[in-house]
Amino acid sequence: MIGGMWITNLSYWGFNQYITQRALAAKSLDEAQKGMIFAGFLKLLMPLIVVVPGIAALVIVNNSIDTGFIESMKDPVTGIIKSDRAYPTLLQVLPTGLKGLAFAALTAAIVSSLASMANSTSTIFTMDIYSKYFGKGASETSQVRVGRITAVVAFVIAAIVAPALGQLDQAFQFIQEYTGFISPGVFAIFFFGVFWKKTTSNAALVGAALSIPLSVVLKIIFPALPFLDRMGVVFLVLAALMILISLVEGKGKDHPNSIEINAELFKTSTGFKIGAILIAGIIAGLYTIFW
Repeated sequence: MIGGMWITNLSYWGFNQYITQRALAAKSLDEAQKGMIFAGFLKLLMPLIVVVPGIAALVIVNNSIDTGFIESMKDPVTGIIKSDRAYPTLLQVLPTGLKGLAFAALTAAIVSSLASMANSTSTIFTMDIYSKYFGKGASETSQVRVGRITAVVAFVIAAIVAPALGQLDQAFQFIQEYTGFISPGVFAIFFFGVFWKKTTSNAALVGAALSIPLSVVLKIIFPALPFLDRMGVVFLVLAALMILISLVEGKGKDHPNSIEINAELFKTSTGFKIGAILIAGIIAGLYTIFW
């Protein structure tokens, strides 16, 4: 919790184009805030959606309630029960109507996530790479075409890589850990870029360039170190380097392109404040009861 969980959360929800694009699509700041609060309340259901099925699967397996269920959870090659098979196997236990509804909801969630990820990938490549380095002055039609090609290429690469992930026992943890190779650098760049006017471009480049190498080195030297703690260590190292480089390079002066921070940027409605307090209170209550 203290080591790196806050880095994961802030980098994902605050500095991830995959997420922020949804807020940016709102017709006004007030609507964006309402959407975020609504999403926050929906997120409170995650323990129910994720944890309870796992507990149910564990009870069924430990008490040998359903031998067919247990066999479905085993890896066909090794015969070992795999935790990632719990959810799809539990879907088979549901009655016909609920099974279809649950499968439809799962499919819709996956398709929505893929669509958002494809949009983010194509946008980042087209606007930040193609338009600046390869297609300066390109028309909107050309940019759209490049974006579509980028999305297709990304899906092809994903399809090639996906089978290798099928051998993992904990695919979700794998994704979180290796996303964590990048998150500390991204978080450091945005955090200092937004809130510290003395941050320089070279300091940001160092943060971006060293995030993955530092994570790899720590993973090799300290393999038993939890990946969340590793993210915390990498962030602190990058933060120290970025501060040092900025002070030496900028000689303590504000960067000319720094963001002007004022109270208006953080202004929220009364409804947002109430909703945020309620969400924080419910989360605190859940941790207090179930920790």
